[in-house]
Amino acid sequence: MSIAIDNVSYAAGETLIVNGVSLSVGKGRILGLLGPNGSGKSSLLRLICRLRKVKSGVIRLGDDDIAAIPRAALARRIAFVEQQSTTDTQLTVRDVVRLGRTPHRGLLSTWNAGDEAAIDEALGRVDMRERADQLWQTLSGGERQRVHIARALAQAPSELLLDEPTNHLDIQHQLDILSLVSKLGVTSVVALHDLNLAAMFCDSLAVMRKGEIVAAGAPEEVLTEALIGDVFGVNAHIERSAVHGRFNIQYRMA
Repeated sequence: MSIAIDNVSYAAGETLIVNGVSLSVGKGRILGLLGPNGSGKSSLLRLICRLRKVKSGVIRLGDDDIAAIPRAALARRIAFVEQQSTTDTQLTVRDVVRLGRTPHRGLLSTWNAGDEAAIDEALGRVDMRERADQLWQTLSGGERQRVHIARALAQAPSELLLDEPTNHLDIQHQLDILSLVSKLGVTSVVALHDLNLAAMFCDSLAVMRKGEIVAAGAPEEVLTEALIGDVFGVNAHIERSAVHGRFNIQYRMA
C-alpha cells in the first residue's frame, strides 16, 4: 500500500476529531474522502502529511511510519492542496508555482532548466501558463485554486492530498482538474462534497461522520440511497450513468 492508516485518532484539546480511523490507498489509486462539514476529513488529510500529530495509531507511507520520516524527505514526497490559502506578499502566479520546487532544492541551489520545465509543465496542465506573470492577488478564487494545484504538480509528489480541490471552480474546470488528477498515476486522497464527482473519478471512497469511517469501498458499494439519507440527510435516487458508466445520484425533495 502507498498510504496505510491504522486505528488513528486525533484530538484538539479534549475534543476527539478523528476517532480510530483505518484506511489504505493502493499505489497510483485515488481515494475520495466524503462526509458532512465537521466530519474530520480535513483533519485526516493534515494527519497524513504530519501537519497534525496523531494521538494514537500509525500512518505509513509504504513501509515507513511518517513519524520517522525526516521532514525534508516527507516534503519531497507529499503535496497538500488546502481549501484556501492566501498571502499579502506581492507574488506572481509563477512565483507561487515555484514554491513547489522548494523541497527539491538545497540552500545554495540555483534555478536550473529542470526546475523551470517542471514549473512550465505544471502551469500548462491547469491552463494558467498565459497568467504566469499576473499578480496572485488579482486572480479569482477558482484561478487561485488552479495555481495551488500547479504548485503541487511542480513538486512532483508520489502522494497527493487535496482538500476540496473543486471549490470555487466552474463545472468545466471541476471536470478538468479531477480528470487531470485521475491521469497522474499519483496516489491521491481527495476530500470532496460532490458525490457525483467522487463516483465519477475515484477508485474507492470512504465516508466520515463525527470523526469515524462509516463506510469504505468501491463507489458502487459505498454510495447507497440508505447511506446518503443517513449521513447527509437527503433523499436520493441512484442509477448508473449511460454517459460515463459510473453511478449518478439525483436528489429528491423530502
